[in-house]
Amino acid sequence: MTHMDYDVIVIGGGHAGAEAAWSASNALGPDGCVALVTMSPDRMGAMSCNPAIGGLAKGQMVREVDALGGLMGRAIDATGIMFRMLNTSRGPAVRGPRAQADRYAYACEIQRLLATRRDSIHVIAATVEEFLVEGERIAGVTLPPGAGRVHPRDDDGTGWHEHLPTPIWPSSPPESDRANDITVLRSKAVVLTTGTFMRGLMHTGEQQTPGGRVDEPAAGGMSKTLETLGFELGRLKTGTPPRLRRGTIDWDSLPAQEADASPVPFSDLPGSSLPSGAFPGLPQVSCRLTHTTADMHELIRENLHRAPMYNGEISAEHGPRYCPSIEDKVVRFADRESHHVFLEPESLHTDEIYCNGISTSLPPDVQDLLVRSMPGCEKAEIFRHGYAVEYDMVWPHQIDSTCMTKRLDGLFLAGQINGTSGYEEAAGQGLMAGLNAARLVQGKELVRLARDEAYIGVMLDDLVTKTPREPYRMFTSRAEHRLLLRSDNADARLTPLGREWGLVGDVRWDLWCTRQKAMAELDELSHRIRVDGGRTLRDCMRRPEMTAREVLNLLTSEHDVALVDRVMIDARYEGYVQRQRAEISRRGDMDRRRIRDPQAMALTSGLRAEAAEAIQRFQPSTLGQAARLAGVTPADVTLLAVALHKSR
Repeated sequence: MTHMDYDVIVIGGGHAGAEAAWSASNALGPDGCVALVTMSPDRMGAMSCNPAIGGLAKGQMVREVDALGGLMGRAIDATGIMFRMLNTSRGPAVRGPRAQADRYAYACEIQRLLATRRDSIHVIAATVEEFLVEGERIAGVTLPPGAGRVHPRDDDGTGWHEHLPTPIWPSSPPESDRANDITVLRSKAVVLTTGTFMRGLMHTGEQQTPGGRVDEPAAGGMSKTLETLGFELGRLKTGTPPRLRRGTIDWDSLPAQEADASPVPFSDLPGSSLPSGAFPGLPQVSCRLTHTTADMHELIRENLHRAPMYNGEISAEHGPRYCPSIEDKVVRFADRESHHVFLEPESLHTDEIYCNGISTSLPPDVQDLLVRSMPGCEKAEIFRHGYAVEYDMVWPHQIDSTCMTKRLDGLFLAGQINGTSGYEEAAGQGLMAGLNAARLVQGKELVRLARDEAYIGVMLDDLVTKTPREPYRMFTSRAEHRLLLRSDNADARLTPLGREWGLVGDVRWDLWCTRQKAMAELDELSHRIRVDGGRTLRDCMRRPEMTAREVLNLLTSEHDVALVDRVMIDARYEGYVQRQRAEISRRGDMDRRRIRDPQAMALTSGLRAEAAEAIQRFQPSTLGQAARLAGVTPADVTLLAVALHKSR
């Protein structure tokens, strides 16, 4: 039996796994080594559903991942084919950047970036059979015969943007590696990112196919392994819509949705992945809008008995409430005769169109009729039908907001295994899990992001204090401090932390320092320059009708218009932000007060039974987390605070 030692092992090559491997590699430094174990190396970074990144609150999270040195922002800047800023009619706090991606180019770009770390990130084609456990700690994983490290192809992918992309990693180990099968990987830290693959089962009408994604098998053994270790599993479901052939759609007859004329990049390193250094790196396209019809809704009602979402074939009880199937929409909104459908190109190199808005599990013959009932799609052909997928997950009250499990030290969970949905939520968890896995093996204290520091912090706190009823999706409304958590200031909030944690390299850090210096100079100028009857420029900036271009005309030197806009936003929100920071300061003490032994704290004298049960189940790490648990009252918090004081 061959043994290999790694600092960190990451299982799964999706959005969570890629970010986990990348952040762990950054945090470990040049001498560290990460194993990235995935069933299909050529599918790393694949977009299983919608080929888009960002959106409301999700775009903020992508900016946060980038500010912490992650991959997602750089990859979408290099491969986006339609950039738009959403919610521009509202304030900057709730605007969200979004980009349609060339889905094939995006996966290749993630693989290309990972390949730049080929000495410190070893990609291994395998499935994990079981964990190695020593006492209450993880010690590694075992792999089946035939597993082996795979290497990037000789073509490093720098030319993918010029032609139809091809995978950078082969789908199986080279023959030279097969002769030296790897069977045991040892590590004190393992990050598990299974996506929708744990006992995944796909449904299209009456047809059932094991798997977490089309043409990829399910991971059956991991669920049994986790159950054997005592983890409480749940089952969730999600779905995807049919894909159409563009040439069969009356494309020009439908209203267009265009890209922004001046797109805003996600990354603070725009163009860093492109030979030309240009942004955007690819030609921009438009989408088309169509809609469902009353006839289509009636057809759906007539066939609900053939939809696994409704006929009992899917054992998972809950699906995504905020991204429902078309069957759900028709039933829940019975008074509506129409729903918007966005027809979105999936690549510059193929004829594939994603039907955003009609996720479905109905049989193929019904899907054909549904699609052809939409305006502009009367002759449309489906080349891949929609389907639903149900999968196992781990109820997230069993992890801490560091992403480490409470039952097994050194085991971290990230992505849909924690009950979330979306690429962006997975990326944020993956980054934090990889970072903390690296810190664990380095003997450093694990780190958390607070609710007032990042949407990533809001998400992780929600996961460990609330039991999700459906796949968790981030919204701006979930953040009580969203005036602080804007997409434009993610770097100011998080890049210094990323530098402290070893995630931010010299190039990004130098750019950040230069940008902060320029903003400080702008801020100082705005207080000095007098305009409009003696009022300061700072006062004028607060007027909602004033634009960044108008401010530039009043300045005595040249400045970046994007930085001027940021200084204006800070000026307009200044009073509100001060009030929020005062409230955060008052509440912050509770989140700094650590609960070392939650089980003992649940036995606090006078604590109500409901509160004690909640604390035993969720095992909060801080007094603040305990206060946010359902069933814990302010009186319970007072008792806990007294008990904590006595225990110290």
